[in-house]
Amino acid sequence: ANLWLSLAAAITNATKEPTTTTMSSSEVPPEISTAHLLLRGVLPAFIGCPIGSSSTSSTSTVRPSAFQMTYRKELPKLGIPNGGLSGKFGYNLGKRFGGELASLSVPKDDDDENRAAAVEKFWEGLEDAANRLIQSSSSKEMTMKRMEFSSEEEALSKFGEVIFDAGQLASRDKRIKKELKAAKEAKEKGESVPAVTSGGAAVSVGQLSSSDSQLFSLSLLHGDNLVPLSSLGRIKILRENPKNESNIVCNKKKCEVTIKFCVVPPSSSSSDGGGDDAAVVVENGNNTELGVTLIEGSKAMSKEIRLEEGTNYELWTQQMRVEAMSTLSATTTAQEEESAASTTAEATVDNTQAKAKAAAADDMVVTAFEVAGSIDYNKLIEQFGSKELTPYLLRRLENVTVKQGTVDRLHRFLRREIFFSHRDIEKICELLEGWYGVSPPPMDGDHDVEMTTTTTAPANKPTSPCPIYLYTGRGPSSAAMHLGHLVPFLFTAWLQKAFQCPLVIQMTDDEKFIFKGEYTSENSGDGTGANGLDPNRTGDNLDYFANLTTENAKDIIACDFIPDKTFLFSDLDYVGRMYPNIVRIWKAVTVNQVNGVFGFDSSANIGKTAFPAIQAAPSFGSSFPNVLGGGNGGSDVANPATLACLIPCAIDQDPYFRLTRDIAHKLVPSHHPLQGKPSLIHSKFFPPLQGAQGKMSSSDANSAIFLTDTFEDIERKIKQHAFSGGQDTKKKQEELGANLDVDVSYQWLRFFLEDDDELIRIGKEYGSGSGEHWSTGKVKAKLVAVLKDLVEEHQERRNAVTDEVVKQWMTERCIL
Repeated sequence: ANLWLSLAAAITNATKEPTTTTMSSSEVPPEISTAHLLLRGVLPAFIGCPIGSSSTSSTSTVRPSAFQMTYRKELPKLGIPNGGLSGKFGYNLGKRFGGELASLSVPKDDDDENRAAAVEKFWEGLEDAANRLIQSSSSKEMTMKRMEFSSEEEALSKFGEVIFDAGQLASRDKRIKKELKAAKEAKEKGESVPAVTSGGAAVSVGQLSSSDSQLFSLSLLHGDNLVPLSSLGRIKILRENPKNESNIVCNKKKCEVTIKFCVVPPSSSSSDGGGDDAAVVVENGNNTELGVTLIEGSKAMSKEIRLEEGTNYELWTQQMRVEAMSTLSATTTAQEEESAASTTAEATVDNTQAKAKAAAADDMVVTAFEVAGSIDYNKLIEQFGSKELTPYLLRRLENVTVKQGTVDRLHRFLRREIFFSHRDIEKICELLEGWYGVSPPPMDGDHDVEMTTTTTAPANKPTSPCPIYLYTGRGPSSAAMHLGHLVPFLFTAWLQKAFQCPLVIQMTDDEKFIFKGEYTSENSGDGTGANGLDPNRTGDNLDYFANLTTENAKDIIACDFIPDKTFLFSDLDYVGRMYPNIVRIWKAVTVNQVNGVFGFDSSANIGKTAFPAIQAAPSFGSSFPNVLGGGNGGSDVANPATLACLIPCAIDQDPYFRLTRDIAHKLVPSHHPLQGKPSLIHSKFFPPLQGAQGKMSSSDANSAIFLTDTFEDIERKIKQHAFSGGQDTKKKQEELGANLDVDVSYQWLRFFLEDDDELIRIGKEYGSGSGEHWSTGKVKAKLVAVLKDLVEEHQERRNAVTDEVVKQWMTERCIL
């Protein structure tokens, strides 16, 4: 009670400003310092972003704004006896609706219909999270301590710049500049030069953690003390006037969340102010034995929603989107036949226009036939209308794979966000959870994806066929595949083992001929059979692409798929089985729709406009009546028409299946679990050697490492052509380090180096210009060694694949 009486007295004697007055840090009540410390951790945990940046050179630019300490004269209007104190701060989440730095769907400025409700739901969730933690503090689930340091620099050496907000960091920079200026002036005058970087005044650092070592906040305190959380009573987010109070600005250019809060004193019924709590632990930060909680690499620095209130808010936003889509879908279905042509004309853009727009926006071009420029994957998600692969979805995938004992851990492509986007992957998880008879993992946001291996045997081994199948493919365009081609097949092979499901692989030799085939009259058969050639041969090169199918099939088989669960087929051979579904797709899709999506015009041959239906057909299980519908009777008989399809692919292939998903309901029975829509999981592009833009191409031998390259070829290409993000001199490299985002060697290691810890260590050393891998040459040498082992192992497996083996894999048979 005395605590709040003194606080009230402080307010009574405050300056009579009409609105607000600022306070020096020495005057800040400990209740405000404590509430600010709590909210500095709660907001990032709620929205799923790091609590701050570990350094000014960090690729993550999250940092709290300067903290404003304000007196609120109008607080009695809130029903708070004796007034109260408030503070204000914010987080800048970058551009593109905050998706670059945060996982939660922050309410967007342009969502006119639902924005008000979404903003209020956001503040309610944030307020609930903060007050839940205050209430749980009495059960010792939360721990708080204050560490005293003799100087600012001592605190910095322990924790890094994550403790600073923007204002504190600016003050530190100003102090250092002033010291440097004083030293320079003293030197010029011939006087004794004062010590530079004196370290600043003594400071206190606050640390708030949970019992499971989950760090919520760590900051340089605005004030000299802290109080137990329960002494706060509760926190209220002030939001009636967005201009002066809490506000959310979220658009393409910026995403900022500003919080103005007040501390509401405990009620008279609990006027002891939580006095039964133990006092806040105070430690000497200069003690070398101080147990410091490491920040870098912790959950607190991750892009993960870490509070259940944040997860609940995200679920609410998803439900709102589902309801909106359901309403739109119902309207569209009712008007489908009447308005399909006009809707398509309005919704699709000519491919040439798309390229022009992309050129104006960072030169990014992503179509089904071309990838170029600097790729913004958040923008692609927005443009294509797919969804981000969230940490919770990774936990669901882990639940039906690692937890069932089929694989040791999630694939590195998932752990490193190389596969980053999806369509309906949650429905695939739901089907597999039902198949195994397991529940989804909890949605409280406090569980990490397993990063260690497991040997746990499957808890429930199903006896019925897997309810899903995988579909991927390859357009044979060269005799040798390169590393970029390998990425989706390596991941698909892992998915097949993880799900223990059948897989169909389409070889689109027909497509390659349609788009790249040639006709020469001189090559036409003359009826003589001279030189052993077919006397009745045509003058085109269709057979060339058919032969490439066999060669590429050997590389694909060498990716270590499960033979008994894999069917590899050539369109030229198998199209007859798929033809009924191809006809159905042709009937459902208009020429205008195809031209709009793929940019065809009247000069395109009819094969180009017809082919999308052929690539779509394998996403319907009924295209494989014998392959997916066989079995020996009883529980192992599957209905191929109701199997759900999952397609792993690079995101440039998404247009084919967006078109497919629009008409999928017309090709399946009404009880299909996904209404016929194929599910997709998208990968980022594997960058070419010359720079981390676009994707690797077979047409430029020096942009790619081929699976037939020798060790000498690999070493030469990496050393001579791999674009470096390092500095041009040793001195600069040691001072600035490398730009990892553009360095091809490091980016390739993200794809192919399995050891997460080693990759992190290389990134730290190369990015700082220190340690074993401080230079471009060291990182390139590591990449060469990794690729040598990868390609050698692949070549060994490929050498064992004969034409007869290929024939066996391409024989139509049941693969359940």
